[in-house]
Amino acid sequence: MRFLVLILSMLLFVNTAFGAPFNANAKTKRIPAGTKFSLQLMTPLSTINNTEGTEFTAILMSDKTADNDVILPMGSLVRGTIRRVEPAKRMSKGAILYLDFDHVVTPNGRQLPLTFSVTGRADITYDGGISGSKGYKDALVNNWHVTKDIVSNSTEWGGDVFDDVIVADQLMTGVGAVGGAIGGGAYYVYEFFADMIRKGDDVNLRKGEVLNVILVDPVDVPVI
Repeated sequence: MRFLVLILSMLLFVNTAFGAPFNANAKTKRIPAGTKFSLQLMTPLSTINNTEGTEFTAILMSDKTADNDVILPMGSLVRGTIRRVEPAKRMSKGAILYLDFDHVVTPNGRQLPLTFSVTGRADITYDGGISGSKGYKDALVNNWHVTKDIVSNSTEWGGDVFDDVIVADQLMTGVGAVGGAIGGGAYYVYEFFADMIRKGDDVNLRKGEVLNVILVDPVDVPVI
C-alpha cells in the first residue's frame, strides 16, 4: 500500500512539474515585431539535395536585449524546416527555396515559437522565397552587360597594339571595335536562344552563411 502511494505521489509530481502550463505571472520581456536578427546557418541547404520538411538549425549572431538585459544571448539556437522547394525550370527560371523558422531555444531551455522573414537579399521573391535566378528577362540583361564588356575590351585591345603610332592606333582601335561588335553580337544572339531552353540556377546556402531576418510577430521571452 505504501509502495502504491509512493508511485502515485511521484506521478503527481511529474505531472505538476512538466505537464503544467507556463505560469502567466512569470516575468517576460517582449521582442517587438520588425526586430532584425542575423542568423548563421549550421546546416547547408540546397534545392538540389534537400526537400520539403528538411530540418535545419541556425544560431543568433548577436545578443538581443530589452531594458539593458540580455534576453536572447548570442549563440541561441534557432530551428526551422524547409517549407517548399520549387525546382529550376526552362527559360532560365531558377529554383526557389522557402524556409520556415519554428522556434528559438531560450537560456532557460524553453522553446518559444517565432516567425522570421528573410530580408536584405537581391534574390528574394515577392512571396519570401530565395531564388537561384529570376528568369529569362534577367538573363538577357546579364547577357547584354557581357556583350558590352566584349566590345569594350576588344576596342581597348585594338588601341593598345600600336599605342605610339597615331594612324595605326586609330586603325587598330576601329578594327578592335568592329571585331568586338561582331563577337559580342554573336554571343548575345547565341545566349538569346540558349536561355530559352536553359534551366535556371539552383539555390545553395552553405554552412556558416549569414541570413538577415526580421521578426514577423512579437515574442515574449521569459527571463530568469
